Amino acid sequence: MGMGPSMGGGRGMVPGRSAVHGGIDPDKARLPKGLVRRVWREVAGPYRGQLVLLLFTITMSSALVVLPARLIQPIVDAISDGGSGAADTVTRFALLLVGIAVIGAGFSLWQRYLSARIGELLIYDLRRMLYDHVQRMPLAFFTRTRTGALISRLNNDVIGAQRALTGTFGTLAANVVQVVVAVGAMLAIEWRLTLLSLAVLPVFVLLAKQVGRRLQLLTRESMQLNADMNNVMTERFNVAGAQLVKLFGRADDEQATFGERARHVADIGIRSAIVGRVFFVLLGFVGALGTALVYLIGGRLALDGQLSPGDVVSFAALLGQAYQPLAALSNAPVEVLTALVSFDRVFEILDLRHPIADREGARTLTEPRGEVTFSGVSFAYPSAADSSLASLEQGWTAVLDATPGEEVLHEVSFAAAPGQTVALVGPSGAGKTTILNLVPRLYEVTSGAVRIDGLDVRDLTLSSVGAAVGVVSQDPHLFHDSIRANLRYARAAATDAEVEAACRAAQIHDVIAQLPDGYETVVGERGYRLSGGEKQRLAIARVLLKNPAIVVLDEATAHLDSESEAAVQLALRTALAGRTSLVIAHRLSTIVEADLILVIADGRIVQQGTHAELVGAEGIYADLARTQFRQPAPS
Repeated sequence: MGMGPSMGGGRGMVPGRSAVHGGIDPDKARLPKGLVRRVWREVAGPYRGQLVLLLFTITMSSALVVLPARLIQPIVDAISDGGSGAADTVTRFALLLVGIAVIGAGFSLWQRYLSARIGELLIYDLRRMLYDHVQRMPLAFFTRTRTGALISRLNNDVIGAQRALTGTFGTLAANVVQVVVAVGAMLAIEWRLTLLSLAVLPVFVLLAKQVGRRLQLLTRESMQLNADMNNVMTERFNVAGAQLVKLFGRADDEQATFGERARHVADIGIRSAIVGRVFFVLLGFVGALGTALVYLIGGRLALDGQLSPGDVVSFAALLGQAYQPLAALSNAPVEVLTALVSFDRVFEILDLRHPIADREGARTLTEPRGEVTFSGVSFAYPSAADSSLASLEQGWTAVLDATPGEEVLHEVSFAAAPGQTVALVGPSGAGKTTILNLVPRLYEVTSGAVRIDGLDVRDLTLSSVGAAVGVVSQDPHLFHDSIRANLRYARAAATDAEVEAACRAAQIHDVIAQLPDGYETVVGERGYRLSGGEKQRLAIARVLLKNPAIVVLDEATAHLDSESEAAVQLALRTALAGRTSLVIAHRLSTIVEADLILVIADGRIVQQGTHAELVGAEGIYADLARTQFRQPAPS
């Protein structure tokens, strides 16, 4: 069966077809150079001392595993020879074996403690770094990226990376020590028999080379398929996704779709298991041949008097202690490459640059007055290559398109004085929301400048811009938490009195007070336990707690009934009082008192003025006014 594409991101990815329907050139599926050095420098750095200590415990444990095989020799010889001192010899070495077992158990427990401590702290560090890096990515990243794939990186790949550092590399070290000690002890017994036993080593290496790359590719393919399956669950198990499935009656189709994804995961698991098992079965067979050879040749040497019976038994035991780690070491390239895949996938995320970030020397916006100015602003959405990662997107795209999007805003200029209300109207897709998204720097302008209090937002810190701007969107997001926790997301230090005051101003306190758990009521995922009007008023209360100088309203009343709209409008009067407000509205009745109305069409301001001025002039706004207010057209 053909192999799937490399799991690498846009950088270094190899064009390939579907992991299910096509293949990939194994010779091109290579990990980045310097990956091990980077892991040691950036990930293992804080734990180097503990890792050295872990290596010491591994060394001692591995050496103590081999030692009992060597102590068998005097016991067997004493039993074979008999004599007056045989019983004492057997007793003495038997007690020594017990002592070694106790010491070995102590080192094993110490090793496990160090491994668990380093591993869990490493998982914590990687998850924290990934979470911090991802949540600072621009909005364009999240509009393209599959949530399930991201979650897979923070869970599966982080755990895989941890296992690589504390498991795979630790196991390799243990195997090396065990082989060295076992082979050394074998050489001390009979060097010719040792060389003969090791003659099968090239077979181990050959088998590992044949199987290694295939297992590496299977691992990458498995990670991608698991990420795809996780993404399906993430999208369908949230409230909006589940509702859509039910409304369209697609439960059976969803079962089939998920079943297909899950079947691919199962298939790749079976293939990986079979390839790995065949590999180790063949290694076991080769090892069995080596053991038989030892008994055949060693037995004859014992019969000739060149070796004692204890030497033969001890040598055979040592050979087993050597072959087992030799088999693992022959597969070392496979284990290392497979383990490093997880690190590579983690670094893919950490290497994504933050296109919207604080400039060096960025200023903090203090005590903002709320003046907003657009000066010749043009904007095009960033390219896929600048916004995302190929392995995080749907499908099996080898290389993301680096072509920027077409320009959607053209030379937009206007000014909102502190405390003024500026309304944006126009057809859907005209660019209204895009204009508002540039104020809090959810996107970066392509040319021109957006200024707050005369300062280019690109010269200000993101945190201070975020603090100066409050947004109430058409569908405000609420976390699956209590009402109080959702409100305090705006200001964690807000007192209960301040929370209640904000809710009273937002006309939502009475509704909350009537709930069985009051402010401790859990709103459900995305706030689906609340009505649209209640969610909007909670969002307004949250903005009031934030107390921004600038308020952005993106069609905050577009889908509300008349009663809910009236309540929200009352709340908005409080929220907007004394603040600069930028408002998108389809209902002109909500913006007739705006200080300035901008009519947006095809990414341009085609009209601007007050309601009265625009109604008196021919154009888009007058047409909208006649339609909504049922005014007759001028004769």
